[in-house]
Amino acid sequence: MLRSAAVRLLQVLALYAPGATSVRVILHRLRGVEIGAGTFIGTSVILETSRPELISIGSDCTISMRATVIAHFRGKTAAERGTGGERHSVKIEDRAFVGPGAIILEGVTIGEGAVVTAGSVVSSSVPAATMVQGNPARPIARCRIPLLEDTRWSEFLRNLEPIRK
Repeated sequence: MLRSAAVRLLQVLALYAPGATSVRVILHRLRGVEIGAGTFIGTSVILETSRPELISIGSDCTISMRATVIAHFRGKTAAERGTGGERHSVKIEDRAFVGPGAIILEGVTIGEGAVVTAGSVVSSSVPAATMVQGNPARPIARCRIPLLEDTRWSEFLRNLEPIRK
């Protein structure tokens, strides 16, 4: 019970603490979230309030403000119900970008260099280098370059390849 209270307190501190690449990252690591180097976590981000150890975030990722990651609902996670013995319920791979207000649900992997647009609800895994949008999130483009902190927006847009249906 004491561990649970500490995890919740650290979550509250991380919501508004300064330091998107330092203090917030440290607070979430202390909670049990696995986070790689150079990751940015915006203000008001909620990373699984009760079982943060179910989340893995790679290096050089951006988790924008007010994004929410839900790694389990009730009882066992999708990973725990499966036979793969997977440790994490939600994986956000290296150089992925999660836009403001996006919601990532249990059992999802966001592939390397993928982009989740603002407000999208991701209920199934996103392939590497793919942009998704909507509720539920659907692929709309292939990303030929990742959307990183030093990537110019115009260059990123020029390197998008729309997915035609």
